[in-house]
This record gives sequence, structure tokens and C-alpha cells, in this order.
Amino acid sequence: MTFDSYYYQSHNLFLVAVDCIIFGFQNNEIKLLVHPRKMEPEIGGLSLMGGFVMKNESVDQAASNILFNLTGLENIFMEQVKVYGEINRDPGERVISCAYYALIDINAYDESQLKSHNAFWVNIDQAPKLIFDHQQMVEDALNILRRKAQIEPIGLNLLSEKFTLTELQSLYEAIYGRALDKRNFRKKMLSLDFIEKLNEIDKSASKKGAYYYKFKDEKNVLTNTTNFNF
Repeated sequence: MTFDSYYYQSHNLFLVAVDCIIFGFQNNEIKLLVHPRKMEPEIGGLSLMGGFVMKNESVDQAASNILFNLTGLENIFMEQVKVYGEINRDPGERVISCAYYALIDINAYDESQLKSHNAFWVNIDQAPKLIFDHQQMVEDALNILRRKAQIEPIGLNLLSEKFTLTELQSLYEAIYGRALDKRNFRKKMLSLDFIEKLNEIDKSASKKGAYYYKFKDEKNVLTNTTNFNF
């Protein structure tokens, strides 16, 4: 098979980047991972974690590599948001960016790796202004997260291996941005049969304590649940 190299060379070449919208959950808040940009333009401005796609990696691999180098975690939940290609989105050069959002358990990552990148968590509702079109990326990813929370057990990726029903409810309240009725929430969650009660009690909040729960087998969870809309 031969290729017409002139056909390819006669077209403009663009830089391709990936930007990662990394969400976590802590202290009843949805968190976003950001870091100060190290170069001009907008050096010092808050940025999402990202980088350019290398010749020897796919776009998906580039995003996975960024997440691993940043957190030390493998098999992180990650999905593509969309491609951002406005002509002047990056003042430095014509850059087309493929954005991904990821959900991680904040308690499981390697904090020392974050520090090496000067990365830190901010409350999604109080996050400072981000550079370029990164704020739009975050808003688009949040909309996807809220839609997905209605049909899938998002907590599977954001909570620790064991959790209380109060923690689970706090997660959904943070995602939806509103309070949920405690009785109705618990009734709904238990009826979906995707979590199971453990014979362990968390007594950090009261003497009586609260039972821990865990998610059932992941394949079971993703195929047998239907409606998480509250």
C-alpha cells in the first residue's frame, strides 16, 4: 500500500492535547484537582492537569498516563467529555484538546505525587477562575456526572471501600447540589440492591454509631441498577 505523502504534508498540522477534569469527594464536597500553570501564556494561572499527546500513544493512553503519573493509581474511572477546538482557545498555539473526566477515591491516591506537580484540591463550588476554556470543560464534565449519577452508582468510584449511608447520601447531595430526604434516600438505595451491610460500625460521629456498607460485585452493580434519580 502506498500513501500520497504530499496530500498529508499539504495540510496544516496541529498540536493535540488532553486535559483531565479530576473529581474527588471529601468533607461532603465535590473536589476538583488543579495546579498553577508553569509556562506562558497565563503562567501561574490555575489549570486542569493535562499535556500533549505523544507520537507513541493514543489519546486515551495519554489521558491514562497523565492520571497515573499524577495519582499513582491504575484503572481509574475515566470517560471522554468532548473535543475542544476553538481557533484561539490557547493563545500560545493552535491546540485541539480532548477532555476527559475522572473519578477517584481521594483517600487512595499518592499525595506525594500531587505535591511534586504542585497540584491541589479545590471545592467545585468555590473554585477560582481557570485558564483558557478549562472552566467550560469542568461545567461540561459536571453535567455529565450529574446525568450519570441518575443511572449508575457513581459512589463506586468516589467513595472508599466501606462507607456509611450518611456518607453515601452526602455524596449524592454534593453531586446534585441540594439536600435529599434521609428516609426516602435510604429506602431508594436499599431497594436497588447494589450495596450490602457489613458487620462493622463507625462510631466516629456518635456513641451508637452507624453500620458500614460496601458495594456489591462491580459487574452486578453496573448491570442490575436502573434508576438513581432522586
